[in-house]
Amino acid sequence: MKNTGVFFLLFSLILLSCNKQDPKEQIQFIEGYWEIDKVEVSPDSTITYSINDNIDYFEVKGNSGQRTKLRPQLDGSFKTTNSAEKIELKIEEDSLRIYYKTAFDNWKETVLKASPEELVIKSNQDKIYHYKHYTPKSIDTNEKE
Repeated sequence: MKNTGVFFLLFSLILLSCNKQDPKEQIQFIEGYWEIDKVEVSPDSTITYSINDNIDYFEVKGNSGQRTKLRPQLDGSFKTTNSAEKIELKIEEDSLRIYYKTAFDNWKETVLKASPEELVIKSNQDKIYHYKHYTPKSIDTNEKE
């Protein structure tokens, strides 16, 4: 009976460790256009976004780049807000960290998950941002008779 408990514990630990993404592999998914889907403000409070006025564009070259806030336009183009932060990617404590730097502030965030469809980032205020890959909204402006 004792061996069964030990086996179950070891099996659970192996299963959990296989579930964690390799931080080096996450880097390839950071670059791109992302829109916030929801924010976990606390364990019992989540804000869901159905429409976003702004999206985040991450540009990554090697281990550095920038994040720019963009406003999608109806014609598929973007207007750049005056919000851009330099970023540096570092692997620390078995996690991918994004270090941000502006003229006014510095901070870091931790990437919890990164894939072509989803990006999950934990802020230094313990908020968890769930991004989905941005897909331009098409609005048909041609009237049908």
